[in-house]
Amino acid sequence: MSADEVAQAFVSHFYQTFDSNVEGLAGLYSPQSMLTFEGNQVASADQIMAKLRGIGAVKHDIKSMDVQPSSNSNAIIIFVTGTIKIGGDNPLHFCEMFQLVSTGPAAYYVHNDVFRLNYGL
Repeated sequence: MSADEVAQAFVSHFYQTFDSNVEGLAGLYSPQSMLTFEGNQVASADQIMAKLRGIGAVKHDIKSMDVQPSSNSNAIIIFVTGTIKIGGDNPLHFCEMFQLVSTGPAAYYVHNDVFRLNYGL
């Protein structure tokens, strides 16, 4: 699969799973993973999942996605923009960046995840 194909499949899976069953995201993170959510950093799959669970019910609408190779040939960078509804409130603009690292053929984990709400758009 090309980097674009991996990114398309990942983004579709990640946000559909986040919206319907956040527990299904646990297998995407590893003990080495790190999440920065609105400036707050957490590390490890367990802490990341605790943070994601704490957000509550969400609904994402993806507007754009960009992908680049990383400095390591086994990794790719994905940048996503869109809107998120948290608990049924009005949609807020967000951006999120992922670095996926390959663990084998067509297998990746999220090494880095950086999320920010975009106010004033």
